[in-house]
Amino acid sequence: MSILDYKEDSVNLLMGNEAIARGALEAGVRVVAGYPGTPSSEIIENLAKVAEKAGIYVEWSVNEKVSLEVSAAGSFAGLRSMCVMKQNGVNVASDFLLHLSLSGTRGGMVLVPCDDPGAISSVNEG
Repeated sequence: MSILDYKEDSVNLLMGNEAIARGALEAGVRVVAGYPGTPSSEIIENLAKVAEKAGIYVEWSVNEKVSLEVSAAGSFAGLRSMCVMKQNGVNVASDFLLHLSLSGTRGGMVLVPCDDPGAISSVNEG
């Protein structure tokens, strides 16, 4: 079942990353970029499955900085955007994040840094 198949007038059971993806769609996201890494990968995977049908742009970027730049570009164009990465990836994107905080955005933009409590799939605990 796709995240588009859930009905608003009924109770739907979703995993956390599915709920983030569905919430982004309901909020009107149009540009989504991210860098793969557990525990954040499933957000992009769920959105990529429905991208064409939902009319959104979704990409895996070459690194976290590029994913933030792609998301910011969508926001600069007035579109709602979302950037998804592991908590450690925020360090990689921090140079552009600093400049982004100075320039601002036009459309709404959400940064989703997914943490890994207990360091189950990361090299350190965030």
